[in-house]
Amino acid sequence: MPHRAPKLTVYEKPACTTCQELSALLVERGVDFETVDYHVDELSEEKIRSLLHKAGITAREALRMREPRAEQFSDASEDDIIAAMSEHPELLQRPIVEYGDRAVLARPVARVHELFSA
Repeated sequence: MPHRAPKLTVYEKPACTTCQELSALLVERGVDFETVDYHVDELSEEKIRSLLHKAGITAREALRMREPRAEQFSDASEDDIIAAMSEHPELLQRPIVEYGDRAVLARPVARVHELFSA
């Protein structure tokens, strides 16, 4: 059976300009990818944990501080932040790109290239 490359998945909010920039970059480069609007198809706490682990970042690092609600999590535990992100997806930074056993918070969008290098 031939080796299949992992699928590239972009977790995004379509109205987000950074997400739009990332999609344009991937299309321009001819990269096949699928998108998940995690504001519609909510992410479970387990999925958020998995993405953060693959990206090598903490929930606090992925917390979208521009959101007014984010301030209340300044002293919260990782578990509490992840639970809040699952319940309030606007708290999670975007876009997050998953490729097999790796992921990256694509801010800036050029960070997506890290997924394709060693």
